[in-house]
Amino acid sequence: MTIPKDISGNDLIISLKKIGYEITRQKGSHIRLSRNLDNTTHHITIPNHNPIKIGTLNNILKDIAETHKKSKKEIISLLFNK
Repeated sequence: MTIPKDISGNDLIISLKKIGYEITRQKGSHIRLSRNLDNTTHHITIPNHNPIKIGTLNNILKDIAETHKKSKKEIISLLFNK
């Protein structure tokens, strides 16, 4: 599965909420989401842009995949399959 090229920050935030992330703060157009995992808290900052640049989205997905100990393909499938 490939990375979607037309995803907005808001759409990504909605998808991340499905796997347990919650909005913890916002500064300007950047929104921080957090999730507690194994006695640690994972923070990820999402730019609220439409669309998110593909490189930025790729880095966000890699970070989430590493944190969840899954492959990037698994994360993409989990977040963007309807």
